[in-house]
Amino acid sequence: MSENTRTVFLESGAQTLELQKYTLTVQNGQNEGLSKSFKSRQVEIGTAPDTGLILDDETVSRIHAKILVDENGYALIDMESKNGTYINGLRANEVYLDNGSVFKLGETEIKFSLSDEEVEVHFSGSTHFGSLLGSSLEMREIFAMLERVAPTDATVLIEGESGTGKELFADAIHRNSNRKDGPFIIVDCSAIARELIESELFGHKKGAFTGANTDRDGAFIAANGGTLFLDELGELPIDLQPKLLRALESRAVKPVGGNETVKCDVRIIAATNRNLIHEVKEGNFREDLYYRFAVIKVAIPPLRERTDDIAALVESFIASASKASGQKAVDISYKTMEKLKRHSWPGNVRELKNFVERAVILTQDNQIETKFLNVNSAPKDRDLDTDGSSTLATKAITEDVPFKEAKNHLIESFEKAYWKQLLEHTGGNISKAARIAGVHRKSVEYILKKLDLTRTDLG
Repeated sequence: MSENTRTVFLESGAQTLELQKYTLTVQNGQNEGLSKSFKSRQVEIGTAPDTGLILDDETVSRIHAKILVDENGYALIDMESKNGTYINGLRANEVYLDNGSVFKLGETEIKFSLSDEEVEVHFSGSTHFGSLLGSSLEMREIFAMLERVAPTDATVLIEGESGTGKELFADAIHRNSNRKDGPFIIVDCSAIARELIESELFGHKKGAFTGANTDRDGAFIAANGGTLFLDELGELPIDLQPKLLRALESRAVKPVGGNETVKCDVRIIAATNRNLIHEVKEGNFREDLYYRFAVIKVAIPPLRERTDDIAALVESFIASASKASGQKAVDISYKTMEKLKRHSWPGNVRELKNFVERAVILTQDNQIETKFLNVNSAPKDRDLDTDGSSTLATKAITEDVPFKEAKNHLIESFEKAYWKQLLEHTGGNISKAARIAGVHRKSVEYILKKLDLTRTDLG
């Protein structure tokens, strides 16, 4: 056990990890002088805009490495980066850092420093929170937060990749709140026509627009006394955001075509798979609205980062799928379970659930096999056909991929193919590519980081 960290086990089964605040300082490289302090148990480092320490070094991978704190100390873990992680001139996959250690990612040297400030990270003693399931430290840390947050009326922003179950988290918060007997209203900001979102949220008066034949209450009024869940918040049009901000601040709405405001007693939970901080910097999301939502932030880790939960999730999904299909329970071998733990699960928990349901229905010997696993579920450049179309839509129909997920995958595949071809055409000249595409150069740089495209890929 490290002298700088300590785990305390409580009688309830809960745990507390005591650690020291730490600082990462770039000593050499493109971001020399950049310094950031952290109090969290884990921090990712890379060029991706949603990492804890964002680097501009082209030799650094999108998510290059991470620091993970446990009872043994502060571990530096390489995330299968292209150019490796080095400390004292030696390449390292995982190594514990000492105070003052210097490590190198690509061409960037970073110093790790501990402060005297102590921080406590709490882990729930339960492996459940509502319908949510997880025995990993990652999930139990979230459960500990939700146990404290759910009974309050605090606004919550849930962040996570597609398929991580953001709606289930929102529902669990509602069901464990003092509003559990009130309504739980869901508005998917990405699934409503732009011109109808204001009416959907705030309601409208008869005659307000073509087709408004009667008065209609919006989601805020419908959620009165309960919880309003705004899914895909990042898709909200910029011109509607000031009205939403006013509604959040006043807890009152003005229906479209109306002159009077209506008070609403609602708790707000929102979710997004976008990096809203970057959207703020790009001018696509209001900064004041972001901070109004981000009172409490819950970051759901992707399934690939909490493989300890896979076995319990599989058993739970098997039981549910067997009951729904009327079949007797099926088994899963140790070998098959280990294969599932090694799978990357780009579709996260949703993909795992779909796999189990499909396997339970198709198995003929009451034994789940990985032959039912879609090993090519992650979209690749080859998903784009030579005529510019995609086979992904067909895959979505045959592989039970939800519409939003298939759409996101298709867009990502198109973006990667588009920018790769355009930059090859301009010889890697980002400024020229930006002019041709009609996009600001900074936006192009962000897109390339997001898609993990480097000049090496363009060669």
